[in-house]
This record gives sequence, C-alpha cells and structure tokens, in this order.
Amino acid sequence: MVKFDFKKENKNIYYPSNKRVAVVDIPRMNFLMVDGKGDPNTSQEYKNAMEALFPVSFKTKFLSKKENNQDYVVMPLEGLWWVEEMEKFDIGDKESWNWTAMIMQPEFITEELIKKASEDVEDKKNPVSLSKIRFEKFSERLSAQIMHIGPYGAAEVPTVEKLHEFIEKSGYKLRGKHHEIYISDVRRTRPEVLKTVIRQPIEQK
Repeated sequence: MVKFDFKKENKNIYYPSNKRVAVVDIPRMNFLMVDGKGDPNTSQEYKNAMEALFPVSFKTKFLSKKENNQDYVVMPLEGLWWVEEMEKFDIGDKESWNWTAMIMQPEFITEELIKKASEDVEDKKNPVSLSKIRFEKFSERLSAQIMHIGPYGAAEVPTVEKLHEFIEKSGYKLRGKHHEIYISDVRRTRPEVLKTVIRQPIEQK
C-alpha cells in the first residue's frame, strides 16, 4: 500500500524558499478546524484544541487505511491568526489574537469517516474541544508565502515584514488572515531550525 504524502506532492505549497517570497495559487482543500482566542503559548483553549484535532486526525488516517485501503501522512498543524481590525495586527501581541487551528485532510476523506473517528476519540478520551471541531473546505487562492527558519513568535517578525514588503512593492494588498503552517515537529526539532510557512492571501491593488 502506497502512503500518500501531500506535502511532498505539493512542494511549492509546503516547502517555499526561505530566501525569497513566492506568489502561489492555493487550491481549495478540506480541513478539520477549531476556533479560539488568545496566546497559543498560554491559552488553555488552544491546548484543548490540540488535544482534539490531533487524535481525530490520526484516528481518521487509521480508519482510512483499514477500511478504504488508502494510507497517507497526517498533515502538519496550521493556524490562521487575526484581529478584528487587521491593520492593527501585531505579531507580538498574542493575547488579542483570534485563531483557527486546523489540519488538512486528503480529498478522499469523507464526513462519514470523520464522524467515525470523532466517535472513537470521544469513547476513549473525550477531549474538551471535540464538539468544537468542524470539517469544511477552505480556499485562499492567490497568496504570497515564504519559509521562516527559527523560533516562533517575535523571531518571525523580520520574515513577516519581508513578506509584507514584497506584497506592497509588487502591487498587491493584503487579503484575509495571516496563515502559518508548522512543518517541523516542535517536540523533536531545535527552535533554531524549526520550519514554518508564513502565508498571506493577496489581491491586486
């Protein structure tokens, strides 16, 4: 059985250069999502979201392999971050952030399979935020992105500034929410070599 890895099949989306900004067309994809607010480093709500998203994602993969003979690599955690007035978005002021934590699901994953996985997770662990999970399509289309190498938070500021400067100079404007994809496993990777895709949907001025 072949194990499908969407990241490797779509390197232009998940492995951009860390030297220069790229403009990409992001297709519509399916995600498991949980919404919340506050600093992800200290928020219990964010921790609760992780304790629901990952078990359901891994159980879905297991069921897909067992019942449908379709195996794949579970995708990395992603995050949409925003404030009510995006012109005031400050990457250093995490307490004011709204967020959507999410994990992409392959196109062949169905709502029925997600439901089965969620029921199994409920029986075994019943995480607090399980009922908050939703399964839906998400589309960004035209976006600018770059790979950030290093720690999260304040260390990302120069990379974000580089991204926004490129957008401004290239005749685009920001659209939608600040988007991060956490390619590295934070439990096994040194902070200085963490890989994070920094993405921003854009449109022509």
